[in-house]
Amino acid sequence: MAAPSRTSWADVADAEPAPPAPVPAAAPATSNGPARADRSSYVPPHLRNRSSSTAPPVSSAPPPRAAPGLLGRPTVGAGGRFGGGGAPPRRWDREPNPFGDEEEVLAEPVPFDEHQNTGINFEAYEDIPVETSGREVPPAVGTFAEIDLGAALNDNIRRCKYVRPTPVQRHAIPISLAGRDLMACAQTGSGKTAAFCFPIISGIMRGPPVQRSQRGGSRTACPLALILSPTRELSMQIHEEARKFSYQTGVRVVVAYGGAPITQQLRDLERGVDILVATPGRLVDLLERARVSLQSIRYLALDEADRMLDMGFEPQVRRIVEQMDMPPRGVRQTLLFSATFPGEIQKMASDFLENYIFLAVGRVGSSTELIAQRVEFVQEADKRSHLMDLLHAQRDSSDQGKQALTLVFVETKRGADSLENWLCTNGFPATSIHGDRNQQVYSFVSFRTSHFCLEHIYFCLFSGMM
Repeated sequence: MAAPSRTSWADVADAEPAPPAPVPAAAPATSNGPARADRSSYVPPHLRNRSSSTAPPVSSAPPPRAAPGLLGRPTVGAGGRFGGGGAPPRRWDREPNPFGDEEEVLAEPVPFDEHQNTGINFEAYEDIPVETSGREVPPAVGTFAEIDLGAALNDNIRRCKYVRPTPVQRHAIPISLAGRDLMACAQTGSGKTAAFCFPIISGIMRGPPVQRSQRGGSRTACPLALILSPTRELSMQIHEEARKFSYQTGVRVVVAYGGAPITQQLRDLERGVDILVATPGRLVDLLERARVSLQSIRYLALDEADRMLDMGFEPQVRRIVEQMDMPPRGVRQTLLFSATFPGEIQKMASDFLENYIFLAVGRVGSSTELIAQRVEFVQEADKRSHLMDLLHAQRDSSDQGKQALTLVFVETKRGADSLENWLCTNGFPATSIHGDRNQQVYSFVSFRTSHFCLEHIYFCLFSGMM
């Protein structure tokens, strides 16, 4: 007779703790052959105080596993975007929660939620002019409830504490959901990331079954959506936001950028990718290595396209879009976002987009009307005393004597640390952010989520800098 089936310690890892109970003796061997040790009777030390009643029966067979498919995806039968029949694989069951603990997120704000509530002044956006041009422009929406994005995505929008869409979201999301190409001019901080992430995630969730070929072998990633951004920092920011938006949707987001080891990024791609956020240089490298194929791209988004051109990325961008295996315009959907609308951007839009709608939010190419700009000339020896006068004036004019948030740009890392110490010594809480700070992200979050009044934020830039 076959030996008793084995039970791994992992099979009882999820059992709830219970009062200590004696470990039952192992059952005697039922065969006439020599007895051998029952490996299933071993319990790791950290699980020995758990009741045996909480463990699954030894004779229970482990659940069947589907054979891994392309890019490590389990193969399933028809229906859903994975192709085949039955429910799609719930690979997001063990997905790390980008919001932290879900119950805590829904119960009280976390830094991300505070960032959204304090970083976007929804009331100030109400009067921003919006212009659209093109044929058969879909009507704008007033609330997220009017947009059919899917239950999972709507849950994530609520987790993000998004109250209502910004002007660019009100117009761009319906246009994108209608399948139209879009050229949008909007300022930084207007909610552009959500404006293109929401339709892309919703479209992938509801799209037809994925038919990815084996071109280049199973190690070649074939994303469904590509988001190009000019810098590593912006790519990381888009990736973090997209992970929150796609939480528990089954849509996997991966980021690839230069200035970091490529090994971990290759591992992330091999695990599967639906949305790839990348900088042009690193993406060209991955394409040349045959580790990424663009033949399955359905959605292409270019964020801050004017900055990509200013930084000299136009040859790489055109190579990615026009000379690789990406589907042509008219087959894919293209969303192009830019803060300005120079001639080079207009030429790129005419080359990359087809029958597109032009959307302008606010005055194209201008600084936001929410910022009051003032230039003052100060002598080198008087800069710190002048800064102290500004800070005292802000404190005196603020409600309840609270200090408004202030950003001070300096020339060197040493100057940033020196100014931080000087401000703290003079009674103004301060923190510095530069390349040598190991916790620069934490410092920035602490700055954004501080208890100071957020009515005014001053940007202090000194000639010659400190």
